[in-house]
Amino acid sequence: MNNRTRTAWIFLAPMLIVLVAVAVWPLGRSIWFSFTDANINDLSHARFVGFENYFGEFGLFANPNYTDGFWKSDWGMAIVNTLQFAIASVGLETMAGLGVALLLDANFKGRMFVRTAVLVPWAIPTVVSAKMWGWMLNDQFGVINDMLMSTGLIAHKIAWTAEAQYALWTVVLVDAWKTTPFMALLILAALQTLPKDCYEAARVDGVHPLRVFWKITLPLIKPALMVAVIFRLLDALRVFDLIYILTSNSGSTISMSGFVRREMIDNGNIGLGSAASTALFLIIGAATIIYMRLARVRVSGAAA
Repeated sequence: MNNRTRTAWIFLAPMLIVLVAVAVWPLGRSIWFSFTDANINDLSHARFVGFENYFGEFGLFANPNYTDGFWKSDWGMAIVNTLQFAIASVGLETMAGLGVALLLDANFKGRMFVRTAVLVPWAIPTVVSAKMWGWMLNDQFGVINDMLMSTGLIAHKIAWTAEAQYALWTVVLVDAWKTTPFMALLILAALQTLPKDCYEAARVDGVHPLRVFWKITLPLIKPALMVAVIFRLLDALRVFDLIYILTSNSGSTISMSGFVRREMIDNGNIGLGSAASTALFLIIGAATIIYMRLARVRVSGAAA
């Protein structure tokens, strides 16, 4: 090992030690617990049970007690809810964030003030914004119901966060309100780096603005847009706080992280909860790999 390599390892060593302490060790411990019958009341006497927490009588997958099918089980519904939330929220936030970024990229008076104001929802802590929206969406005294009834859009008050048909999509809209500024900020940063000569040439040639957007702007910001989407996708797949605060442990909205919390904390099943957290880790990893491969294909296809 030469001096340069040795010096590099010396500088990397503190970071690697911290990474092992705060990430690798807890992850490995969680994976180990997923193969045991560990209970929160007595972790020291946990027995190794193999794949029972995954495919056993009370496991997550292939459970014989799932008489209505896997997707009707609590874990199956948690997966569906999480995927629906992630796809809907990230898609909505991407489109809204792109629109906001294009507006903020325009040259107008007071642009800096508007840019700062747009970031306010993102700066508010999730717990605070969730409680705020919970009060506004309350079916008894919430201002949302009052406004909709006064304008004649609804005939009676709706429990937006309690009724199964509305709850998940209400959470999606609240998440979009909070996180769209984050997407807009990342996209705006990409827009600020675009070469101006392309737009000047298009303006001289009389190209329609929509054609300029589709043929110049969108292809140039696509790499940054894909990075923004993967950041939000990873965050959305592990969502817990927003759903839990707005809808608690409702079966119609419970996420995979919410399922993990319920099994570990409420039911004390550390083994099953760890199996669920490990499955969540693998699902997020698989989603990331699939997205990155699709993104690479699209980028290379566009470049060709």
